[in-house]
Amino acid sequence: MVLMISDDSPYERFSNRQKKVITAVISLAGIIGPFAASSFIPSISEIAKELETTGTVVNYTVGAYVFTLALGNLVWAPYAEFYGRRPVYLISLPLVCIGALGSTMARSIFELIVGRCLQAFGASCVLAVGAATISDIYKLEERGTAMGVFFGAILFGPPLAPLIGGLLATYYSWRITQLCIMLLGLTAFLAVFMLLPETSHPGTRGIDKVEELELHTVSKEDIESSLERQRIDNAVRAQTKYLNPFKSLGLFKGPVVGLVAIAASLALTTFYFFAVPLGFTLAPRYGIMSPAYIGACFVPSGCGSMVGAMLAGRLSDRAIIKGRRTRQGRWSPEDRLRAAIPGAMIFLPFSLILYGYTLVNIEGTTGLVICLICLFVNGMGVDIVLSPVATYLCDILKTRSVEAMAVYTASRSLFCAVASAAVLPMINSFGVFHTYVFAAVLALIAYGLLFITLAHGHELRRWKDIGYTPSNGDSFP
Repeated sequence: MVLMISDDSPYERFSNRQKKVITAVISLAGIIGPFAASSFIPSISEIAKELETTGTVVNYTVGAYVFTLALGNLVWAPYAEFYGRRPVYLISLPLVCIGALGSTMARSIFELIVGRCLQAFGASCVLAVGAATISDIYKLEERGTAMGVFFGAILFGPPLAPLIGGLLATYYSWRITQLCIMLLGLTAFLAVFMLLPETSHPGTRGIDKVEELELHTVSKEDIESSLERQRIDNAVRAQTKYLNPFKSLGLFKGPVVGLVAIAASLALTTFYFFAVPLGFTLAPRYGIMSPAYIGACFVPSGCGSMVGAMLAGRLSDRAIIKGRRTRQGRWSPEDRLRAAIPGAMIFLPFSLILYGYTLVNIEGTTGLVICLICLFVNGMGVDIVLSPVATYLCDILKTRSVEAMAVYTASRSLFCAVASAAVLPMINSFGVFHTYVFAAVLALIAYGLLFITLAHGHELRRWKDIGYTPSNGDSFP
């Protein structure tokens, strides 16, 4: 299936400088959720001691946080579609600050869980709406590169958080990390308030359609028919009624949405196979005991994410441009997914299997260096998959981009929540190497799903029309 490119005028509302500022603001806000998710990892044992519980129970707060991220994405999406991007940012980011402050002051594991979940609910908004904001301002041939920057920032959060959290836990307290998250949330809120305009395309918000309906109807005094008056009132009320948070899940009726969302979820899950057990596997294996040094082990993963972001974004845009050139200006949405194939097929399985083998069989500095290289390759591979997939969904569902990102991010969060809770029991039951072989199989399944979409996306999208509009004004032939 090929699609025609539509008018680019909606993307010319902002200058290049404004677009860069918007991308920077969204990236700053987007880093909060993943950063906060991983901030506990190096200091789980210290938190357990202070709150008089076990490391396993504290580790469950990571899963609860990630699960709340998934739920929050679905809740915020319909409001961002109806009222616009900017209002939901301004409402959600203060919740991050309140939740972080509550976590800082927690005196029991229950209080900590409540604070963390409120924090996650607020942070979840940017994860879904942020990618849609990028899609609002960048046209097709530029969108992948900008999305790569956004996802590079998001995926740098999980590796950066353990380093900062470990340093603060070592020299101060884990509570200071939560205070830093509160300050980060406040900074993001102020940046949005001062620098971020509304980016939704004119006339596309639900509230715009309500206003248009009201403007184009005659006044009630001029309406002779009471039935006509009632019809207009019902139409307006239908637009402003309670917004169903689970409406976005209807996008899974489109097979390609489910395939690529699951593929990206499996890819991101592999990072949690590295991150969650690191303090219980790599650290004791190579004599790393300080939370600060444990956190430093995540830095290669963050560097890999940054490299992967630059590669994936540019390669996906080039794939689109090349595809258009060969078709005389027409394009196939699946061209963008070609950039994601190497990540799922090569980088992720290779890094997982080598990491598991090294932990079991190679000692000393050599083993540690190989493990850190594997963390770098995994970080690169994850971003090479996630960025093109997110951009692809915004391409094919432009008028429903927030909903597309909501189900995409919710799917990722649910998979990662399960992985966070399951990885340590799996290692205890099946051993280190077999656990990482299993994770490599998940990566290969992700590759298979991407390959199916790449090869048969044309047919799959014809099964069910869920409003495929990859660019303003486009339609599927």
